[in-house]
Amino acid sequence: MHVQTRAWRAGAVLATALTWVALLAGCTSSGVGDVFGRPAAPDDVIRVSPDDGSRGVHAGGRLRVRVPSGRLESVTVVRSQDGQEFPVLGRLSADETVWKPDDPRLVLAAEYTIDAVALDGDGRRVARHATFTTFVPDRRFVGYLMPENRATVGTGMIVSVQFNRQIANRAAVERAIRVTARPAVEIRPHWFGDKRLDFRPRQYWRPGTRVTVALRLRDVEGAPGAYGLQYKNVSFTVGRSQVSLVDAAAHTMKVRRDGKVVATVPITAGAPRTTTYNGKMVVMEMLAVTRMNSRTVGFGGEYDIPDVPHAMRLTESGTFVHGNYWSPDAPGRVNVSHGCVGLKDVRGGGSGTPAGWFFDHSLVGDVIEVVHSDDKKVAPDNGLGGWNMSWDEWKAGSAVW
Repeated sequence: MHVQTRAWRAGAVLATALTWVALLAGCTSSGVGDVFGRPAAPDDVIRVSPDDGSRGVHAGGRLRVRVPSGRLESVTVVRSQDGQEFPVLGRLSADETVWKPDDPRLVLAAEYTIDAVALDGDGRRVARHATFTTFVPDRRFVGYLMPENRATVGTGMIVSVQFNRQIANRAAVERAIRVTARPAVEIRPHWFGDKRLDFRPRQYWRPGTRVTVALRLRDVEGAPGAYGLQYKNVSFTVGRSQVSLVDAAAHTMKVRRDGKVVATVPITAGAPRTTTYNGKMVVMEMLAVTRMNSRTVGFGGEYDIPDVPHAMRLTESGTFVHGNYWSPDAPGRVNVSHGCVGLKDVRGGGSGTPAGWFFDHSLVGDVIEVVHSDDKKVAPDNGLGGWNMSWDEWKAGSAVW
């Protein structure tokens, strides 16, 4: 009786042991660790996109951190670029299962590091560390902006962006530049060729307007394989209104400020064989003294004046309003210039001369309109000549609208 009992007990123990072996052998689908409560792998609990270790991710790649079940406790993302580290700001979804960056576009030529902590579906805490790098472009482009940051300009200022490369994807680049004004006014862009984009309102700016240009060109593909480099804001303020009317036939310039005529100045315009352009032109730069050489503007060796005073550029082709000391009897009487508008001056420039007075009371962005000259109207892309286009013509030059 005792022998049988011992044998039965031994058999039961052996059967139990064999049952455990069978159970363990049959757990291949879940893994032995699941039987004993081991948590799932971090990359199963916390999903990171782009994948950990990815290389060459483009700017449009979607950065996401999510959990299929459970919730995210914290997500920290750092961007390393040019030897510096920058935090990447973002936010969790309402159910705390997805984290997204505030700025959806990735920065190129950078490494991103993600550290996330989550609670899985069973309430166990899991941490994950991941990295990826973005595409490094071989070619970059930049836009050179007029006017300068913090400038005070005249009411005719046109925002002009000149690119150092030809832009094939005009729509993408146009969308990446935003020009706003306070007080608000409608502002539209116009392309002149594939390397220049200008912005203006329907009419001249109102004095006191503050204009902000937001350049968001960084990592925008402007042409195949060429990506923008800039991400910055530039602001300027519109000063008083000054519009001067040059009558080439009457040899006068009537200066109107804030709607009132403040001076009528004698001038000399282009001679009969070298006439001055008609139309609206905008002061682009102001030079107290400059050299003017006829060879640089296609007039051969006709002149080379090393010290032209009070020079204000109106066109890229070389039209200026400037002081004239070499033809003192011409202003108010006869047109003798090679296309410029000359005002009486003295050598070295004098503040008490008509040219000195006008220079001292002018701003970059002031408008000078020429009438009654025996010449064509200035081309809209020759300097800041966009005011010579109708509003409908101007708007038609957008790649987006």
